Amino acid sequence: MVDPTDAIDKARKAVTERAELPGMSLMEHLEELRKRIIRSAMYLAGGFVVGWIFREPLLDFLQAPLLHIHKSLVFTHPMDALNLYLKVALIGGALISSPFILYQVWMFIAPGLYQKEKRFVVPFMAATVGLFLAGAAFGYYFVLPGAMDILVVKFGHNFTPMVTIEDYSGFFLSIILGLGISFELPILIFFLAMFGIVSPRFLWKNIRYAILAVFLVAAIICPSPDISTVCMYAVPMLALYFVGIAVAWWVHPDRKKKKEVVSA
Repeated sequence: MVDPTDAIDKARKAVTERAELPGMSLMEHLEELRKRIIRSAMYLAGGFVVGWIFREPLLDFLQAPLLHIHKSLVFTHPMDALNLYLKVALIGGALISSPFILYQVWMFIAPGLYQKEKRFVVPFMAATVGLFLAGAAFGYYFVLPGAMDILVVKFGHNFTPMVTIEDYSGFFLSIILGLGISFELPILIFFLAMFGIVSPRFLWKNIRYAILAVFLVAAIICPSPDISTVCMYAVPMLALYFVGIAVAWWVHPDRKKKKEVVSA
């Protein structure tokens, strides 16, 4: 039987927590959004300047997988070389400024969170940046060299390759950004579970559909048609899905309620 005193205490606690959330009007929300966008743009501009200063090392880093198979980039338009330098500086600047931009995103949504939920700011930023960099590194050091070897060396050995700046940069970004974003799956599950949209039981029960979805996404973003390269995309994503189930179990409201009942 439920103790009325405990129920009253929990209700008071919920009211107190809700009172912690500052009320903001629509105009105040828009003003806050404008401020965060301006600051994010300033951080991105600063990162772009740093990226432009180091554009040559960044370009060498971008070309390394191609130079490893003794091929070099060619361009077909006078603006291609300049556009590549600008793109390299912008991408490098975005990576440099990403922690500061993510902090602005967090500061925008923080007023709508309870005080106990705001403690996730440091783990959120560290996990978001770390997972993206892990996915990008996996794509750069494993997937991209394998794809270049298969597509250019093996399938293209009877032909003379002419890898243009535009084609290679798009190919490079599709792998790096695709895997970097895919590795953010635990972060997505974290928020969905924290707000009670999904539960660990739901994620585990529908794992067969998750596997199908992962392989479909891997086949879409994978630049090579062979099954081995698709599996190189899919296996880490599946591992991250299981990590997401553990994260969902950790932050889901039902677990917290059970923990409160046991402690009571």
